[in-house]
Amino acid sequence: MEQSHIHFANEMAALLKPLEQSIKQHNAQKLKLIIHAGTPKTGTTSLQTYLDKRQRKLRGRGILYPHNLEKIQHPTAPKHQWFEKNLVTTHLDYFLENFKNIISQVKEDTHTIILSSEGIYNYWWDFADESKAILAELSKLFDVELWVWFREPVAFIERFYKQCIRNPQTVNNPCYGKNLSFAEMLEIDWFSQHLDYQGFVSECQTVFGEDNVFAFEYQGDVVQEVIHKLGLATRDDNPTPRQNKSLNSASVAVLNTINHYDLKAKDKALLMPHLKQINDILESYASDTLVDEASRERVLALANPVVF
Repeated sequence: MEQSHIHFANEMAALLKPLEQSIKQHNAQKLKLIIHAGTPKTGTTSLQTYLDKRQRKLRGRGILYPHNLEKIQHPTAPKHQWFEKNLVTTHLDYFLENFKNIISQVKEDTHTIILSSEGIYNYWWDFADESKAILAELSKLFDVELWVWFREPVAFIERFYKQCIRNPQTVNNPCYGKNLSFAEMLEIDWFSQHLDYQGFVSECQTVFGEDNVFAFEYQGDVVQEVIHKLGLATRDDNPTPRQNKSLNSASVAVLNTINHYDLKAKDKALLMPHLKQINDILESYASDTLVDEASRERVLALANPVVF
């Protein structure tokens, strides 16, 4: 039986072959594929919203921020969550189907494809070897660049904690939807390993190639950085508004109370709009931090930062 990554490579090579002439017109051997591995609290949603709203403008410059398949869950969401979901579950036929959908959107003047999802980083350590073999095949088929922004580890891991308790519970995840304090979650390996920035970068270099992984220090506005990197900057560009407001400590306490009851995902989803209202109302009242001094020291001891 043909291995999944070999089947993927053969299918993709056949799809890309008719595009060879148009690619050469751009003085390139392969289409460029930029994979943005978003990390919590680095403007990922703002970037995805920006790219999604400017798809037509980007197409005019030869850049494709592709639409998702209609049949996937939340197809109009401005992000590509199918990327990591199919790699985590090793549904590699679905992964191929999504890439076929991308190639169907490539025009003669397309030279760059951009994919963006925060889950690529969050779930990296859950990818099976066969899934990583698929990613290695991508680097043979495309001129792959992986972009990732990292911020100061305490702020990052606090935001990631809030994301974990906000998510619905899943069978194979020890942190999602659990009634755990920050200090308790920090002792769980799955959670704390996300502080291994350099480990992630090194593994990605093994998969995609040492010169194809670009790690940047978060400076406050990823959208503006990406605009400049893509050569799209104009004089009229303004600072990017924030898309997501972080949960305050009072909302975290409410959320942990909700998590105590082990709600079904659909029932928890019904409560989220109310939690947002609570968060807005209590914003000026709840100013205390979730990370005490002992936890802060623990975070800094666990962190393995990238030297920029």
